[in-house]
Amino acid sequence: MICIVDYGMGNLRSAQKGIERAGFAAEITSDPETVRKAPAVVLPGVGAFGDCYRGLEERGLVDVVREAALDGRPFLGICVGLQLLFEGSEESPGCPGLGVIKGQVVRFPDSRETGLKVPHMGWNQVRTVPGRANPLLDGLDGTPHAYFVHSFYGRPEDPEAVLATCEYGVEFAAMVGGGNLFALQFHPEKSQTDGLAILRAFGELAGAEAAV
Repeated sequence: MICIVDYGMGNLRSAQKGIERAGFAAEITSDPETVRKAPAVVLPGVGAFGDCYRGLEERGLVDVVREAALDGRPFLGICVGLQLLFEGSEESPGCPGLGVIKGQVVRFPDSRETGLKVPHMGWNQVRTVPGRANPLLDGLDGTPHAYFVHSFYGRPEDPEAVLATCEYGVEFAAMVGGGNLFALQFHPEKSQTDGLAILRAFGELAGAEAAV
């Protein structure tokens, strides 16, 4: 079963329903031992970076979530769940991230520079990086569209960690990861057909059990 990490923040039920619509069973839990034993883990997130990290910390989840992201299990971060994988964020100076991906989370340029409102909210194109394996997006036809709601984005030190990009005043990482680690800046559970296909691909990769 796919384990969705509950740390008091995030669109937990929405993520669970999205995974179930994709055909797979998903359990919401805040128990560290359940996360430690889970065959596949989803880290969702909505809210401020610092509040989300403290939610993990207060529930004793920091180490087990970091372990799940690093040990080769299928792992999916969503929105702030992507940002938490980095070392820190301009949104919450002095607050560490999980440090799974080297780099920082930065704010979009001021709207006076780009003419674009911040937060980035709504539908946008997601472009795969040519020559880089991406099992969650490779099966989609054409250029997928996804739903975004964010003011900050992850900037990895290693460009090889970027699996897909998007444009909003600047080009930014819409998807990062490597191996069985995937993290999405957009919300697949809100991204209709393409989002459902992404969640289905993750469930298949994880060998997750079917939803009842």
